[in-house]
Amino acid sequence: MAITLKSQKQIDMLREAGQIVSNTFEVLRGHIKPGVTTAELDAIAEEYIRSRGAEPVYKGYGGMRGRGGKLARRPFPATICASVNDVICHGIPGPEQRLQEGDIISVDIGARYNGWVGDSCVTFGVGTIDPDTQNLLDITEQCLELGIQQAQVGNTLGDIGAAIQQHAEAAGYSVVREYTGHGVGRNLHEEPTVLHYGEPRTGRRLIAGMVFTIEPMLNRGRAETRQDSDGWTVRTADGSLSAQFEHQLAITDEGPIILTR
Repeated sequence: MAITLKSQKQIDMLREAGQIVSNTFEVLRGHIKPGVTTAELDAIAEEYIRSRGAEPVYKGYGGMRGRGGKLARRPFPATICASVNDVICHGIPGPEQRLQEGDIISVDIGARYNGWVGDSCVTFGVGTIDPDTQNLLDITEQCLELGIQQAQVGNTLGDIGAAIQQHAEAAGYSVVREYTGHGVGRNLHEEPTVLHYGEPRTGRRLIAGMVFTIEPMLNRGRAETRQDSDGWTVRTADGSLSAQFEHQLAITDEGPIILTR
């Protein structure tokens, strides 16, 4: 399918949306601690996003990509995805889910501002986390940065995926394969699909004007996933911990511009 390239003016608009998302993480950071519920975090994020004149993208969204392109059974009901411990992605915030010391939570945020979308994810430790868990977070974030380094004009999507896969597997972690990065623009999900595994020099060649996310999800155990009956929440099949970091970036002749830094 065709990729819609973005002009410099459009990239600037996408950066404005991305900065609202980035700032929302900073607002949430001080609230992510033992005792808080994921519903409380969701309310804080929505209030901030709307205070900036933006709107949550996920709330009411009905078709995030999943296994085999399967769509969720109902629209997503919240502003953030709150994925705790063994939840890989698309966790639904709720008043009964209270964070505990040593948990990890991946917070995925999307906002639309002046018609353009920003999308990013950060995994936070709750209170003090053990060294092995911190290593999972560190390696996952490193995988994101290594993927971004490969996002150069003339490289391929396979170069991004290969860099991520090699670093993750060298550290003993597995890469989730069913859930991917994606193009972003006026819509949350556009072309291209960005895999977090693969072979160098394969796949679409990167050209200036592409805008997409890189969002590796690493499991401490096996890569296999399972989906809860709510149609959204995706967990590790073996119950192991999972972490995710995501940035949205624009490809330019001068190198990648991170829109959600």
